[in-house]
Amino acid sequence: MGLSVGIVGLPNVGKSTLFNSLSTAKAEAKNFPFCTIEPNVGVVAVPDPRLTALDGIVHADRIVPTSIQFVDIAGLVRGASKGEGLGNQFLSHIREVDAIVQVARCFEDSNIIHVENRVDPVGDIATVTTELCLKDLDTVERRADRARKAAKGNVPLEKLALEICEPLAKHLDSGFPARTFKLPDNPDAAIVLRDMQLLTAKPVFYVANVDEASLKALDSNPHYVALKKHAESEGSVIVPVCAALEAQIAELEPEDRPEFLAEAGLKEPGLYAVVRAGYEILKLLTFFTAGKMEVRAWTTTIGARAPQAAGVIHTDFEKGFIKAEVIWWEDFVNLGGESKCRDAGKLAIEGKEYVMRDGDVVHFRFNV
Repeated sequence: MGLSVGIVGLPNVGKSTLFNSLSTAKAEAKNFPFCTIEPNVGVVAVPDPRLTALDGIVHADRIVPTSIQFVDIAGLVRGASKGEGLGNQFLSHIREVDAIVQVARCFEDSNIIHVENRVDPVGDIATVTTELCLKDLDTVERRADRARKAAKGNVPLEKLALEICEPLAKHLDSGFPARTFKLPDNPDAAIVLRDMQLLTAKPVFYVANVDEASLKALDSNPHYVALKKHAESEGSVIVPVCAALEAQIAELEPEDRPEFLAEAGLKEPGLYAVVRAGYEILKLLTFFTAGKMEVRAWTTTIGARAPQAAGVIHTDFEKGFIKAEVIWWEDFVNLGGESKCRDAGKLAIEGKEYVMRDGDVVHFRFNV
């Protein structure tokens, strides 16, 4: 689906180190501000043990996981909305992603420079959010000016734009992101908001970059506790990660990782939780196809109907959709494959109105 998550935050909070743990495309990570200038891009496979379970039944020639793109964006500083630091580049790069993960430093280390000489993750988040709000405020005010001029011509959409922009500008000026703004009850309101491409309208989740000791006792880390309260207050997701430890894990051969994780007291790499949070915040689900040639995971949006999901595989599948043969993945594994599920009455024939579930194993029927 080509969806991307931008990794943002102040300089030297661990963005590039986190990116290195997520992706085989290594980003430069140094102890000075603005080390990252051009965004680093990495396509990350989404870990999903269901693929292995399905392959245990069909023994496919290959396993193909779904993926999500992460973009490591230059560090933002106070005044970025007015072009300070690399503000203009930062803001243009963030406009291109579908969702944002804000990374905040939640550990003390006098050897690592902080651009504002303090460790205050909630303050760091506030700095980033304020700069994004200020940039959006400029966009909204310019859109309001256009709407005022066009509204004189009695254009309904422009009148609606003005109805939206004036209170939205006040909302942003108070430091609140556009995603928390309540739109008027009008089907065209979402179109007006979307067309402005506001930075703070994008969904957001948080990564707390903690030290290794904190992973075993997160509640004893006051910086993490404060950031967790902030994330919960806005209904967002927070993922605790030790970015330095994750970078070490990523350097190991796959067969050496379980022992390293066990020694660190981890069940899985923290990056798995980051990828899952990206999926959650983008409201995505995974469905599967399973055959001798391949077992493959596919991504579609929560609420997608069967023809839309078929279109993810190929546009012809959606255009010529006839039906979907659907098996719940656990039934597929427990009963031993498609034919046995069919015999047991666990294969359902679904039409165009079927809403996909996360975990469906599907065979689409279509006309060419």
